[in-house]
Amino acid sequence: MSTPTEHTDILIIGAGPAGAVAAGLLRKQGRQVLIVEREQFPRFSIGESLLPQSMEYIEAAGMLRDVVEAGFQYKNGAAFACNGQYTDFDFRDKFSEGWGSTYQVQRAAFDKVLADAAEKAGAEVRYRHEVVEADVTGERPRVTVRDAEGLTRTIEAGFLLDASGFGRILPRLLKLETPSNFPVRGAIFTHIEDHIPLGTFDRHKIRVTVHPKFPDVWYWTIPFSNGRCSLGVVAHNEFLSQYTGTETERLRAIVAEDPGLSALLANAVWDTPARQIVGYAANVKSLWGNRFALLGNAGEFLDPVFSSGVTIAFKSASLASDCLRREAAGDTVDWQRDYAEPLKAGVDTFRAYVEAWYAGDFQKIIFHKDSSPEVHRMISSILAGYAWDTKNPFVAEPKRRLAVLMELCG
Repeated sequence: MSTPTEHTDILIIGAGPAGAVAAGLLRKQGRQVLIVEREQFPRFSIGESLLPQSMEYIEAAGMLRDVVEAGFQYKNGAAFACNGQYTDFDFRDKFSEGWGSTYQVQRAAFDKVLADAAEKAGAEVRYRHEVVEADVTGERPRVTVRDAEGLTRTIEAGFLLDASGFGRILPRLLKLETPSNFPVRGAIFTHIEDHIPLGTFDRHKIRVTVHPKFPDVWYWTIPFSNGRCSLGVVAHNEFLSQYTGTETERLRAIVAEDPGLSALLANAVWDTPARQIVGYAANVKSLWGNRFALLGNAGEFLDPVFSSGVTIAFKSASLASDCLRREAAGDTVDWQRDYAEPLKAGVDTFRAYVEAWYAGDFQKIIFHKDSSPEVHRMISSILAGYAWDTKNPFVAEPKRRLAVLMELCG
């Protein structure tokens, strides 16, 4: 059973961070915004460590107070550990201007805060509404949506934004997906009550721990404000498949292989079943098309090592909303030049550092004993999310600069 066609100005698929911030920015323009979301919020999601650059977009969307008052864990940097070595970056001490602190968040609560803020700003959010068909061949995109009762309806929009994240609705329905050039990796992760002794762990920073024997295997430890933390390991599928048992048993076995991390979590309560995702890296043929654009992970996802996912999602929401503002003002917008290419520039910067991480080069650089304070501040900016600041030489020429550093590090 179907209902008559609805009409809206802007239709957003997905109420996660990209969709909510896009809605907030568009509502500031006075646009009519409808968000359809497959899940019921709050719902579990991975990707809990934000970058300071993301605060700029939260603020621009009018959601800063909502986030600040939610009581999330303050974050001011990132720490790295490997075989007894330790180094950290304070994001307040960086090359680029802008926010130097942010939060580490349980995404179920964080995403609900942003979605609620979008509703307060005047966007309509419909939960448990799944997009099952999409047609972008006409003057206005049309999608078929199925609600929780199984009823379908057609929604026609002036513009369509896909913020469906790993659901990748439009890439799947419009056959836009293309293989990622990253090797297939997987992650096993959970939330635990960590009971980490005071003074042994900086809860203001995410900690990335490199496996003691395999430099391309790493763990994340992301503390929350309530005594819990997110814990996970990332590795090639071949490595992960060596471990048997439940996902929790497999994760505990891998954590036990690092003496420092296992000592840190010696008193932890493993009270949440672990999960696994495989082959999360993704890419698409194009980030835009006839009256539609892909935001955040719906377009491309690299790797979680530098926590760049939410920042890229917010940047895409900002760029897309600005293109829509200009179009509404009568300007001619080239979505490739004005949206896809600027977004890709920052993504490619992150890509260079992700590739250098897995090659082992970036690890040698950050653990080098005689690192330059100036270089440290430039790298700190990138780790803080300022991957679009081309005044930073390590953004303007990431691969060449990294190669020079590697030579200097011997």
